[in-house]
Amino acid sequence: MRLSEIMKGITVTKQYSDAEVLDVTQDSRLVKEGSLFVCVKGNSFDGHSVAQEMIDKGAVAVVTERDLGMDTQVMVHDTRSVFSTICANFFGNPAEKLKLIGLTGTNGKTTTTFLIKQILENTGKKVGLIGTVQNMIGQEVFPAKYTTPDPYELQGLFKAMVNAGCEYCVMEVSSQALAQGRVNGLRFHIGAFTNLTQDHLDYHKTWENYFNAKRILFENCDLAVTNADDENGFKIVENLPCKTVSYAVNTNHADYCAKNVKFKSNGVEYELVSDFIGRVTCPIPGRFSVYNSLCAAAVALNLGIDYKDVISAISKSAGVKGRIEVVPTDTDYTVIIDYAHSPDGLENIISSLREIAKGRVVTVFGCGGDRDKTKRPKMGKIAAELSDFCVVTSDNPRSENPSAIIKDILAGMQDVSTPYEVVENRKEAIRWAMEHARPDDIILLAGKGHETYQILPSGTIHFDEREVIAEILEK
Repeated sequence: MRLSEIMKGITVTKQYSDAEVLDVTQDSRLVKEGSLFVCVKGNSFDGHSVAQEMIDKGAVAVVTERDLGMDTQVMVHDTRSVFSTICANFFGNPAEKLKLIGLTGTNGKTTTTFLIKQILENTGKKVGLIGTVQNMIGQEVFPAKYTTPDPYELQGLFKAMVNAGCEYCVMEVSSQALAQGRVNGLRFHIGAFTNLTQDHLDYHKTWENYFNAKRILFENCDLAVTNADDENGFKIVENLPCKTVSYAVNTNHADYCAKNVKFKSNGVEYELVSDFIGRVTCPIPGRFSVYNSLCAAAVALNLGIDYKDVISAISKSAGVKGRIEVVPTDTDYTVIIDYAHSPDGLENIISSLREIAKGRVVTVFGCGGDRDKTKRPKMGKIAAELSDFCVVTSDNPRSENPSAIIKDILAGMQDVSTPYEVVENRKEAIRWAMEHARPDDIILLAGKGHETYQILPSGTIHFDEREVIAEILEK
């Protein structure tokens, strides 16, 4: 592809020589003969510093923000913001051939995207999915490194979806991806909002930055589906030109309402009330399952899917790995794995389990290292207030001392009388909880979810809680 084609639609501040481009990248390690290298300035590395080295390595040109005095440079105002467009042009703008459905919010994105995909597929549509657990093209599964991939991988996935005959792409859109411009230039057919609570402040620094990052999705969608029960539900779309519809459980003033909700050990039931009334049965337990399925239903209905087909598809949902996942143990107690790693996420899952628990709720949890430290005492307090017993352990400590993270968690538990045990090693913490379980207890393993690794100060190790549980039971 010609360089001029790749730069189409991008304001260039200085004339450049056209050339044939074989690949594009912002990663200096991936540059090869015929590459276009985009110089992006990050927190610890500035691509401009290796521009000449990339030319020597075989790059035909470099995209820069400043004049480097090079014959092969293409100057733009902001390399990070145009990288998404460069990648889209390189792959032939495949997203224009898909109906994009983007979900953002603190909790519920993964389950809701899977539900939307299943509803659409139930009516014969071929659907792609991009998210935290995995990426999918129809039923083909691809590993996911980030919730929302970098622009090159993202556009490559769109291209593969189009080639496979997909009509829709349902994707989680993270606040970091929005802030970093990974989805710049994309137009979403529908943008959906789940909820907004404290998370990722280690990256965004302030709540306002976090909120504004999420809002970017709705600046670039035709229709917004929003949670009327969340205080930010209408603020997130305020003064934006997109059409808005709402869903709610606690108010009648929404376009789609859940009424007469019943919580069961094997799922939830409710009446979906709009200009019709339909009885929904979702085989995923927990109050948040009402919100997730209601959001998915609202999206599907606004895509023109008949409400009877929507209700039928929700009833067949298989759930998502690491989201209120019941692990088979053949014991008189229950072990559940859930990805809850924020204060609101932890509160939601424990509260939901309390509604169905016959015995104690025992919560095994920790907090991630090198992340927002203010979450730790809040999560400690929530776990202590809502659980019958807590086992405080390690999560992904990363470069931090696990005992220091645990100390921060315990600070929030001091004024609560709930008994707890500290077991720093996560495998041993799970073993302790299982060995001390009583009949009808629910043991919640919170924080890791779908992850099959643990990031320690010494490096990353394989750690799949399902395998850990099986090993403990075997011994």
